[in-house]
This record gives sequence, C-alpha cells and structure tokens, in this order.
Amino acid sequence: MTKVLFVCMGNICRSPMAEGMFRKAVEAAGLAQQVVTDSAGTHAYHVGNAPDPRAQKAVFQRGADISRLRGRKVADEDFEQFDYILVMDSDNYSKLIQRAPAQHHAKIRRLLSFSRKYPNLDVVDPYYGGARGFEENLDMIEDAVQGLIREITGDARLRMRSDSY
Repeated sequence: MTKVLFVCMGNICRSPMAEGMFRKAVEAAGLAQQVVTDSAGTHAYHVGNAPDPRAQKAVFQRGADISRLRGRKVADEDFEQFDYILVMDSDNYSKLIQRAPAQHHAKIRRLLSFSRKYPNLDVVDPYYGGARGFEENLDMIEDAVQGLIREITGDARLRMRSDSY
C-alpha cells in the first residue's frame, strides 16, 4: 500500500485539487486498492471547511469530485504514516522540513518534481485570483500526477499512456 499526502497552506484549494486529480488518475490506472491519498494544510485556517467553490468547480469540470473533502492541518503522525508528502510550493516545503523528524525529510517533496512540463516550479496559490488560476494549477497538477503514477508503479505502459497527455 502506497500512501500519498498532498499539502498546501490552508487545504482548501491546491492540495484538495491535487488529491482529487490523483484519485482520478489512480482509479484510471486500476490502482485504487494499492494507493491511499489525503490532503492537509500547514496552517489551521480552514480546518473542517469544504474546498473553495472555485476549486470544486474546476476539478469537477475535469471529471473528479472533491466536494466531500474537509480541510485539516498536517499532524505529527502524518510524517510516519505517509510514503509521499507532496507540497505545492517552497514555503510549505520549508515549513514541513523544519517540523518533520529528520528521518522523514526524504518523503517531503514538491509535487511538481514529478512534472515533465513544469519541473521544480511552485503551484501558486490561486485563492486571491480568478478562475484562470485554478485552471492553470490543474494543468500543472495533472501533469505531475501522471509522473507520480509512473514513479509509484514503475509501469512502462503507464509511462507510454501518460506521454500522450
């Protein structure tokens, strides 16, 4: 079982969008029984809240539903429980590296480190912008999610299928 946690600041925009798109990709790859996913924030601003309506709409238009997700803050046990802790930007990366026990630092990576089109960039917070920011984030997230699937499976068929995206 592979466990993946997506992390942004408040857990109402980027990380739930990544969780939703990753779940969709996991199901499409036939991996739903082997992969568990969740999302969280580095701050407790939106604990218990549903994802931003703009995030929900953008993800729904791409075939996934995140309306039942609820915001939560990263917990200390997450560092032990998850195999991948994927952050949306360098600020959240720094916060988790400072907080996590040293033996778990290798688990903490930028989501876009798995991207072919947008390597090593930040998924910028779209909260204060318009709908276009959410769409741009999803373009980045979808590309990175395919790279993550390739890494998790090592499956050449998935590498070839995702090359056509």
